[in-house]
Amino acid sequence: MSRPAPCPIYTLRGAGGPINTLHFSCHGGDTPLLFSGSGKGAIHMWNLSIRRAERIVEGHSGSSVIWVNTLSSTDTLISQGRDMRVCLWDLGRGRSELVDSLSTGSVGFCQCSLLETGSRTCLLAFAGQQTEEPHSGGPILLAGYEDGSLLLWDITQRSKLSQTKVHHEPVMCLTFDPEVLRGISGSSEKQLSSWILDGQNNLQLQDCVTLTNPGVSQLCIRGDGKLLASAGWDHRVRIFGWKNLRPLAVLQHHNDMVLSVAFSDHKDPRQRLLAAGSKDQRISLWSIYNQGPDTNS
Repeated sequence: MSRPAPCPIYTLRGAGGPINTLHFSCHGGDTPLLFSGSGKGAIHMWNLSIRRAERIVEGHSGSSVIWVNTLSSTDTLISQGRDMRVCLWDLGRGRSELVDSLSTGSVGFCQCSLLETGSRTCLLAFAGQQTEEPHSGGPILLAGYEDGSLLLWDITQRSKLSQTKVHHEPVMCLTFDPEVLRGISGSSEKQLSSWILDGQNNLQLQDCVTLTNPGVSQLCIRGDGKLLASAGWDHRVRIFGWKNLRPLAVLQHHNDMVLSVAFSDHKDPRQRLLAAGSKDQRISLWSIYNQGPDTNS
């Protein structure tokens, strides 16, 4: 008999708008932090030790913040808003100073993707006005499109390596596990699509998971490669074993669409958390399967 779904260990309130994006920073320093971006243009930096906002950054003229991230080697925050700007913030020594910004030329909902290539260098990909916008050299880039296709790009050559149809509706979210060269995507449909990248850089549709209700806002794989979390339009967070996509739990707490999910990057596995942000303006924090059953089966 399966055990009942857990309750959140606590809930963060006061964001003042729908929670579009979440990002943990718990691996460095003494204070575990959670960053959130709201539909009202505010970025909250939540101190998880005291369970309240330590700082609030207003930097996108009230436009919805759809993505936030931090650089691991510095006190640097990057945010993306629907004001068509990506902003770079210095958070060192209690500051919240805007250092630089760039225009994306796009007012859509497609989130940026960040890759740190060295201690002082990184690559940032964002949806531009043209289809062939990835810059710089090195890695390859995965992108989901409104026609339900998934494309693999060679950034150096600005050329398409592979393409496959994964959904009948627009791709709303995707995530990729580089350890096993496998990813998963969601849309407004009642299914998740799993796909792999073979040794020749060809994308291949692998499996589909049928959901109870349609619509997925975001997907996130835990750092140890054991769990997958989905943010559902049906107000629920669903937990799957990542290896075989076996349903493990349905987390019910929010009373509106869940828009974002994120796993924490704690060094101690026993401290790992799952955060879920909702249109109801709340963030729920969960401790799940940190020392539980085999989630890979």
